[in-house]
Amino acid sequence: MKVCPYRIVSVLDGVSRTCPADGSVSACCTALRNTSLSTQVLYPNDNAYHHSLGSYWRTDIQELYPACIVQPRSAQDVSLTLSTLVDSNDDSPQCQFAVRSGGHSTVLDSTNADYAVTIDLSMLNRTVYHPESSTASVQPGARWKSVYKALGEHGVAVPGGRGGTVGVGGFITGGGNSFHSAQYGLTCDSVVDFEIVLPSGQITTASPTKNPDLFQALKGGSGNFGIVTSFTLQAFSQPPASIWGGVVAYDHASTVSAQIDAQVRFTNNIRNDPSASLIPIYNYNSQLGVPVIANSLVYTKPEAYPDAFRDFYNMRNISDSMRFTDLEDLTGELEPEAGLQKFFTLSFANNPAILHKAVAIQDRMIEEAKSSARSENWSIISMYQPLPGLFAEIGRKKGGNVLGLDEKGNYILDLLWFIWDDAEDTPLFDWIGKTFVDELDGFARSVGGDSPFVYLNYAAESQDPLRGYGEENLAFLKAVAEKYDPLGVFQTQVPGGFKVSRA
Repeated sequence: MKVCPYRIVSVLDGVSRTCPADGSVSACCTALRNTSLSTQVLYPNDNAYHHSLGSYWRTDIQELYPACIVQPRSAQDVSLTLSTLVDSNDDSPQCQFAVRSGGHSTVLDSTNADYAVTIDLSMLNRTVYHPESSTASVQPGARWKSVYKALGEHGVAVPGGRGGTVGVGGFITGGGNSFHSAQYGLTCDSVVDFEIVLPSGQITTASPTKNPDLFQALKGGSGNFGIVTSFTLQAFSQPPASIWGGVVAYDHASTVSAQIDAQVRFTNNIRNDPSASLIPIYNYNSQLGVPVIANSLVYTKPEAYPDAFRDFYNMRNISDSMRFTDLEDLTGELEPEAGLQKFFTLSFANNPAILHKAVAIQDRMIEEAKSSARSENWSIISMYQPLPGLFAEIGRKKGGNVLGLDEKGNYILDLLWFIWDDAEDTPLFDWIGKTFVDELDGFARSVGGDSPFVYLNYAAESQDPLRGYGEENLAFLKAVAEKYDPLGVFQTQVPGGFKVSRA
């Protein structure tokens, strides 16, 4: 690895950074710099280059050093970037590049890569409300907290992320689970149209009437077809302080059985009150030393203590932040800090026996980490989120997506989230995640409660979410990718992420 002899001084403090290559030696970067994008191409000796790297949520992704970073400010800039990278050569078969919007993925190499070009969409971050059509145009580099703030000024909202720093682009093209999913479906199902730059550099629109196959494929198909530069989303009324929500924490040992029973009932009855949203968070932190269950309870109407959460109110809690609030505030409460972290995921039937097994596996993995982890501060978290058939039903009624969700059953979507502070523990938590998923999926299968669905936005690089959509949907995605990207640019020049060619 080359070391760049630059000392970069931040506006906040002095930091020394090394990097693998001087961008000036990259033919791909030089080609970009020789276009009208010249002032938007950042090299390792630019402060802005390091500010961009420092904004990734998983901190070891910050340690991947692209030869240069380009920050487009319009769809036309994205078009010029793509056409330049496709036409240029870097003494290898093709210019390699990565694309990022919020940089919230925990998959290494998916949004940043050594020696390559990183297309940083953070400057494409506008949110505009259109009252005449009750829609909002949102660019991919916007973060959800800013989206909610902009729309809240008009007393409206759109379905979106539940963490404020999550970026719009990857969230929507991966499906997008929100506080409003039981009312409006997943966020991708609220898209009216996509503005997208194809690998050829062509700027086009995908909607139910124009490029309808691409429109459907983008609802879950991730970054296999081009770069989306704007999403038009259907908005709905959400006046200020019209949400009842917060986080309620409980002692794990004395409430876990009641928690599981309450979650199963809630998931089976969500159709009866789709304004209610639940995220159960089973958390062990090494510094706290005891497991805790924290429920994010959100009711999207201005009603305190709605009956949908009655079972959870009946349990003795240790803290409670429930209040009337708005989406901007709620997403701040669920705001995760940057650090070394990794997601895994699986889904399974809404069966109390499977949830009890999941808790038992988590307890055992905690003991494994206690004996093996070098980190002073580490966490093992499971978030057992309701995934009722209602979500799939709404998606179908809105024209369909490619996720392959089951309308007939109610499921649990499990996000496994690992956080640690010593890089030497990365293999340990990788092993724990894989072991957890394999064992729980095997148990679910043994009781007839397994599910093929692997939520792309939570998946680890070792998982295969696109294949979990089903053979028919995967074949459709491959056909759409071949039609709109006949040269396979997003299969070969963009090596990171989940590819239809590798599913």
